[in-house]
Amino acid sequence: MDIGLSIPLPAYTIDPAFMARSAEELGFDSIWYAEHPVVPVTSASPFPATGGEIPETYSHFTDPYIALARASAVTTTLKLGTAITLVPERNPLVLAKEVAALDFHSGGRFLFGIGTGWLREETEIMGGDFPRRWSQTRESLEVLKLLWTQDEAEYHGKYFDFPPVRCFPKPAQSPYPPVIIGGSAPNVLQRVVDHADGWLPNRATPDQVVEARAELDRLATDAGRDPKAITITIYGQPSDRSLMEAYAEAGADRVVVRPEHDDTEEQMGAQLSEMAAAVL
Repeated sequence: MDIGLSIPLPAYTIDPAFMARSAEELGFDSIWYAEHPVVPVTSASPFPATGGEIPETYSHFTDPYIALARASAVTTTLKLGTAITLVPERNPLVLAKEVAALDFHSGGRFLFGIGTGWLREETEIMGGDFPRRWSQTRESLEVLKLLWTQDEAEYHGKYFDFPPVRCFPKPAQSPYPPVIIGGSAPNVLQRVVDHADGWLPNRATPDQVVEARAELDRLATDAGRDPKAITITIYGQPSDRSLMEAYAEAGADRVVVRPEHDDTEEQMGAQLSEMAAAVL
């Protein structure tokens, strides 16, 4: 099982190049940046982790694609993941270019973690259709896959409608980077089988992973897909070797561990070394 590394908030205080070089040198398989472009000062949306108000630090994300591009430039094998890209908040024609360029220039190392978001006010500020955000995301995925795989692509849907266009470069990975859907919606596993290559839950226990793995295998078989081709990546876990072993036995393919915020590269480097010693 692979072990990845998430980025703590504030996500911009430690250089992504330092985080990426350290992660690769220590033996982590991947590095993951999350996304919230803006966080409204006033919101009625409950924070998922607590059900209460959104912490002020939650507005301190960096741009994941700029961070991962910087990480790409100083590494050679480290995989580069978004956990997650908020698809309803992005124009898929622009996003297709960003993803393809990052995958192309990194030599095929991008992992396209996606989600629909929970923060209604942010989604609406950014132009998304919050009540139907999965329908909008499904159309976006269709647009992205067309642009990545066809020299000339057109699309005519409810949310996106455009004549034949060209979009280059194409991703290095064929046919495109793995699409990994985050979240725990009741039908998320069916969506993974229908539209994606993996599942990225944030707070799933090993017991829940056992159940999900069995359900994914069943759904994939019913859909004529190879169950082994659909991955499970568990996000944001502590650096606990016994927990990593439990997730591996449950059927997870990767666990992404989370460091705590540190003020300096020296402090962060020491913490990452301790984490690597604990789980790698």
